[in-house]
Amino acid sequence: MPSNHTRYIIRTRDYYRAQGFEKDYVWAQNDDIPFTRLNKPLGECKVGIVTTAVTDAQIPMSMREAASYELKSAPERFDTSDLSWDKSTTHTDDRESYFPLESLRSLVASGTIGALSSRYYFVPTEYSQRNTLEKDAPATLRAAISDQLDIALLVPL
Repeated sequence: MPSNHTRYIIRTRDYYRAQGFEKDYVWAQNDDIPFTRLNKPLGECKVGIVTTAVTDAQIPMSMREAASYELKSAPERFDTSDLSWDKSTTHTDDRESYFPLESLRSLVASGTIGALSSRYYFVPTEYSQRNTLEKDAPATLRAAISDQLDIALLVPL
């Protein structure tokens, strides 16, 4: 019997074929893992949140680009209506489950992490590896470097 992961791949392939796509989606394969050990204690690190949750759903999906927003302007509820995931078993009613702002603030207060970035970072849900690698990731990296982040917490939806 195929694993859950394998069944997901098969379902996704069948879904796109049913929509008329003739070429199967090519899943990303990353031979190098972009991991860097921290060069200072966690209690001295500045952390930023990177999310795929949509801040402005009025912008069509095809026009969305990686962007940074002031953390103080983060909405109480992100618009997730046009994103795809298993909505019958999960939900986005609890912002903390996909945008852990209060948890991170608690970690700053306790001294577990040093600081929280004044901005959060949006990366659009993108099915093009090329766009992710050539546009969204570099834009997010530039913003993270500008904000002097030590850690980017990736929380995809």
